[in-house]
Amino acid sequence: MVSDGTLTRADLSEEMHREIGLSRADSARVVEQILDHMCEALSQGENVKISGFGSFVLRDKGERIGRNPKTGVEVPIAPRRVLTFRASQMMRDRITTN
Repeated sequence: MVSDGTLTRADLSEEMHREIGLSRADSARVVEQILDHMCEALSQGENVKISGFGSFVLRDKGERIGRNPKTGVEVPIAPRRVLTFRASQMMRDRITTN
């Protein structure tokens, strides 16, 4: 399924096709709908939690002063919103034991 070390949308829909028996088109549509729903929730400022997998959390970072590593000149870094992912304990246990 994942030959180059990256799981893709196509891989997810193909696995759904094999495991559940949906048509390839329906499987692809379901994967797209799930991802679209997650993106929409995140864009509206909601966090996304998938039990047993992890949480996608939005954080607002305030303005701060950074430094150009080449010149040493201080540069203001604008406030921004960042997306972080925190794996569930179950996921961390699976990753460390395999």
